[in-house]
Amino acid sequence: MKGIILLSATTFFLTCLVNSVVAEMMVFPAKGQSNEQLEKDKFACYSWGKEQSGFDPMASPPTAAPVPAPPKKTGGVLKGGLGGAALGAIIGDSSKATKRGAAAGALIGGVRQHSANSKSARASQQQQQSQSNAHAANRSKYNRAYAACLEGKGYSVK
Repeated sequence: MKGIILLSATTFFLTCLVNSVVAEMMVFPAKGQSNEQLEKDKFACYSWGKEQSGFDPMASPPTAAPVPAPPKKTGGVLKGGLGGAALGAIIGDSSKATKRGAAAGALIGGVRQHSANSKSARASQQQQQSQSNAHAANRSKYNRAYAACLEGKGYSVK
């Protein structure tokens, strides 16, 4: 008796999981199959679709790429300012030229640092998008396999 209850509970649990995974698909027993047979066929097709596509819709989706660290501050402004000040002092030979060189160097150093930080953020966004696209493509392949299996067993799938 306990074995039957355990088997029924397991079947119920698996049926609930399979139903939640393919909730977007409508399955109609076109050949008068019973609800019990429908649930068995759904589970069999879940297993077959997973095997054919290499995708398990019950597995958690891939985690997003780690949130990028805040932009690195490597002293672009400071380094540029010091370099510009030194160049201004050498070329202009006055404190005014040194100040102008420092300002120009700081501006260029800041722009370079911002550009490097922007490239890093864009690369992270592209990686996340690529993972999302791959997951969607694999899910689509699984859905096609699952639907084909059910149609082969005499169900209408939409």
